[in-house]
Amino acid sequence: MSEKVDAKRLRTSAVGEDLSDQECQILAGIMEARQLQDGERLVAEGQADNTLFILIDGRLAVTGNVLGQEIVVYTMKVGEVAGTRAFVDRTPRKATLRAVGPALVYSMKPDAFESLLDKHPHIVYGVMRALFRITHANLMRMNQESQELVNYVSKVRGRY
Repeated sequence: MSEKVDAKRLRTSAVGEDLSDQECQILAGIMEARQLQDGERLVAEGQADNTLFILIDGRLAVTGNVLGQEIVVYTMKVGEVAGTRAFVDRTPRKATLRAVGPALVYSMKPDAFESLLDKHPHIVYGVMRALFRITHANLMRMNQESQELVNYVSKVRGRY
């Protein structure tokens, strides 16, 4: 089921926080909304889909395939973004996204986003800054988790 993208809700996301209300309205005009049911798959690992996803309501499980099993590696919260690498690099998905309960997701295709370059470069700049911040935060979280795992395995400064 599809519905209209609400610029006010977009403004509260990681992508919209640096944009004005008017800029979010323009950005909302190139986006799509999708309502997901519990367990519904949004995108699959390995899929050639370069859409950027913003979780507006509910939760999404980020899963990976490990020895034939779908393992949850992270659960997204409202306002978080998925697919930054696939969106920017236009490469296949590295994870599956699946709804945990009902969820509302806004999405944006790279070509639609790039159509804003000439008339709305400030919006493009704001979104790209947000994507950089999101990627940096993910990298920092992964580094921390990696260090915690090393500490646990090597029993150095770790908690058991």
